[in-house]
Amino acid sequence: LVYFSYNKLGDVIPDSNPPGRRQSAITVQRGKLSGAALTNVEEIFTGEWSTGSSGSRLAFGTDGFLYVSTGAPFGAATARDPSSVYGKILRLRDDGKPAPGNPFATKAGARPEVFTMGHRDQLGLTVHPSGAVLAAEHGPNGGDEVNLILAGKDYGWPTWTYGRNYDGTRMSSLPVTEGIEQPLVLWVPSIAPTGLTVYTGDKIPAWKNNLFVGSARRGEIPRTGGLERVVLNDKLEEIRRERLLDTLHQRIRDVRQGPDGLLYVITDEDDGALLRIEPIAL
Repeated sequence: LVYFSYNKLGDVIPDSNPPGRRQSAITVQRGKLSGAALTNVEEIFTGEWSTGSSGSRLAFGTDGFLYVSTGAPFGAATARDPSSVYGKILRLRDDGKPAPGNPFATKAGARPEVFTMGHRDQLGLTVHPSGAVLAAEHGPNGGDEVNLILAGKDYGWPTWTYGRNYDGTRMSSLPVTEGIEQPLVLWVPSIAPTGLTVYTGDKIPAWKNNLFVGSARRGEIPRTGGLERVVLNDKLEEIRRERLLDTLHQRIRDVRQGPDGLLYVITDEDDGALLRIEPIAL
């Protein structure tokens, strides 16, 4: 079965600014891959209509449930509101229904799919070999993060953030406070994080269990994308990091480990490419 998410197109909003703005709803579908065709495609989950949603990523956890990231970069007030699915990590069964045991399921008015809240714009989602779910999140201007996703936790957006407004002013007096989860990894200035993966192969032993995060650009400077390699200890604490592929001057959209134990990177350009990273032949 193939699972994918997208923003379903809704109605045009009357008197919208800019004119012609439409509503959208985060939607998850699945279908069966038969040869080169996707068959029996069905819609298994749809969120409420919104004007402030963004991208979404999917990952199946070691618990067998489907984790779905949603964004709230524009409708920021919804991010910490459990009655909305936006600005959240959702946890679903494989048929799209809420996973049992979700932390807000018994809260009046809350969406039972909500697993965590207070997220801005999450364009990377992966599962660590330990079973930990990790999400890459865009800050507004600085404050890009990788977060450890823990049931029922609040990650602060938009009230507490390391990011700034695009005119340089601070968005919050403090980046975090008691009860708000700290990021595992933080970037200031921004790197525009995209897909992420944990390397578990044997072809590049020195990179075993390292975290790789795509980057579309550094700061607000075009053509400065790359690939971030982050070394973590057994407690998922950062030890050091390295920036790769920045001399290509490409926007990196995603990074995955292939079945051959090598890393594959896809670029987001008019002449985009699929890259393979392999050891240097000695």
